[in-house]
Amino acid sequence: MCGIAGMFHRSGDCVDIDHLVSMTRTLAHRGPDEEGYFINADQDEGTSRQDIPLHHLCIKRNQRLREGMTGNVGLGHRRLSIIDLATGQQPLCNEDGSIWIVFNGEIYNFQDLKDELVKIGHQFKTNSDTETIVHGYEQWGEKIIEKLRGMFSFAIWDQNRQKLLLARDRLGKKPLYFFEDKNRLIFGSEIKAILELSNVERQVDETALSDYLSLLYVPSPKSIFKNIHKLPAAHYAVVSKENIQVRPYWDLSFFPEHEYTENQMMDEMISILEDATRMRMISEVPLGAFLSGGVDSSAVVAMMSGFSDTPVKTNSISFSVAKYNEIDYARKIAGLFETDHNEFHVNPDALSVIEKLAWHYDEPFADSSSVPTYYVSQMARKNVTVSLSGDGGDENFAGYRRYYFDMRENFIRNIVPGPLRKYVFGGVGRLYPKADFLPQIFRGKAFISNVARDPVDAYFFSMSGFHEEEKGHLINDDFKKSLGGYDTKTLFHDLYRTAPARDHLSKIQYLDIKTYLCEDILTKVDRASMAVSLEVRCPILDHVFMEYVAKIPSKMKLVGTDGKHIFKKALKSKVPEKILYRKKMGFGVPILEWLRSDLKEYSRSLVLEGRASKTYLDSKYLNTIWGEHQKGLRNRATELWTVMMLNLWYENYM
Repeated sequence: MCGIAGMFHRSGDCVDIDHLVSMTRTLAHRGPDEEGYFINADQDEGTSRQDIPLHHLCIKRNQRLREGMTGNVGLGHRRLSIIDLATGQQPLCNEDGSIWIVFNGEIYNFQDLKDELVKIGHQFKTNSDTETIVHGYEQWGEKIIEKLRGMFSFAIWDQNRQKLLLARDRLGKKPLYFFEDKNRLIFGSEIKAILELSNVERQVDETALSDYLSLLYVPSPKSIFKNIHKLPAAHYAVVSKENIQVRPYWDLSFFPEHEYTENQMMDEMISILEDATRMRMISEVPLGAFLSGGVDSSAVVAMMSGFSDTPVKTNSISFSVAKYNEIDYARKIAGLFETDHNEFHVNPDALSVIEKLAWHYDEPFADSSSVPTYYVSQMARKNVTVSLSGDGGDENFAGYRRYYFDMRENFIRNIVPGPLRKYVFGGVGRLYPKADFLPQIFRGKAFISNVARDPVDAYFFSMSGFHEEEKGHLINDDFKKSLGGYDTKTLFHDLYRTAPARDHLSKIQYLDIKTYLCEDILTKVDRASMAVSLEVRCPILDHVFMEYVAKIPSKMKLVGTDGKHIFKKALKSKVPEKILYRKKMGFGVPILEWLRSDLKEYSRSLVLEGRASKTYLDSKYLNTIWGEHQKGLRNRATELWTVMMLNLWYENYM
């Protein structure tokens, strides 16, 4: 993994090397091993392209850059060395120095692409996947992006066309942000690289903040700052002196096409996943796996063990609170496959960690499972540089319990006429108490209320941190006025309406992949792992595997209450049934308990007295939800954590 940064002064102004170096060094945690820079030659200043070193402009050569080179494009790179340790430095160029790249990620099919390009006549000077992209761009132009199998974000400067190409992988595993005004475009792997320039204004996008309060993250293409944008997953951008054009290059279709039997589909599916796992085990540095003891991570470890001559290094975490603790299941898998197993126990002394994470995420981000993700990454980094994970199984195979509840709600919607449903269930839902202190069987308010809602509105409600009515009480009058009626829910309606799928379950899977998976799960994993310079690879999110699975009928994925039905069935020869069919546990931390005990005083000051709370939120309502949580009347852990992380972000960046 790496960090990239750069700028294109479309006005023709010269790049300041000190600014470029400063931006790039904010990403040192993403690439602690090396750094490199490129500035294009301004031929009007008497510097020809041949004067540029055709290898790596390392930091030791900065004096030469300052003395002799001027240009309006600058590229910076921080490297975490994984493949081609000896010659894989960046920025990197083609034979004549007309095309330059900075790249973050891994291309798993680069050797096949390289062989094809060599046969055509391209000459390589390294063994890196990065150079394959350079020559691929020479040969196929922007079409090279569609040929790449892996995770990536990169920037290519084309000197002859005077254009900058920015690209991001299909699922958004690797981040890329950009800032644009009439004179320049600035980009970076993280927002902090862009904010390193003092003349980039830090102005909060109120609609993005509203999105955050609903979703716990800021969805693409927005960022929390008005003039800084995310390049969306599966998109590329062509930047010229005149404009920037952002274009999609891939989408996931859920229209069933397979005409195979269930057994044939299972065999093919496992074969593709084995191939995806094998490809992700190519590394010149130590490699291991995250192991929670769930279906997905167990499947990945099982497949890795089949391809490894030595014990797979596995890493797990545990908690004192039993309902969050999966360590016994992880130990069973570790023992079965005789892995080199490591464990770390997470205590509620997470104070310093959440402050550190607030800095690393650059935007308000309230998925509390970032805490255990950081801890397991930190532990893994002590014995490996690359770790495989089981992310993506729930979205691909309808594994979340919410899919079952949503389908049950939708069944009632389909048999009860709309007006009657809204009158009866809506009325009962409004009267039914929200009493989290009662036994689970009596907590039916969300289900009853959702049946009265439109299917998309109901799913949005299920995915929300602060629900719509609550958010109306939460935000203050000035904030409401600035929103001008904006509603985050339209994002879900747009994706649901345009989803390439026929049935409801496939549509909400598509919606999750485009929002929750990309913007929450993969953002969480990238920032938490990169904070400790660990690369994480996800075989289940291989796009070839996902394309195959998406076309399996949804009735084979969710059968009754059994999510991941066909996946579990296919894994029976590899993973014990006691693991496959055990009760599902979420990957989280006991924040409900911590906010009532160890983190109580700290969280109280953040929630009730933080600067973001005083700027945007209603103090009376904050006191209400704080009191409800502390008295045990309501579980307000998610809402309080959301406000906490907002205030921590605000202290760091505003």
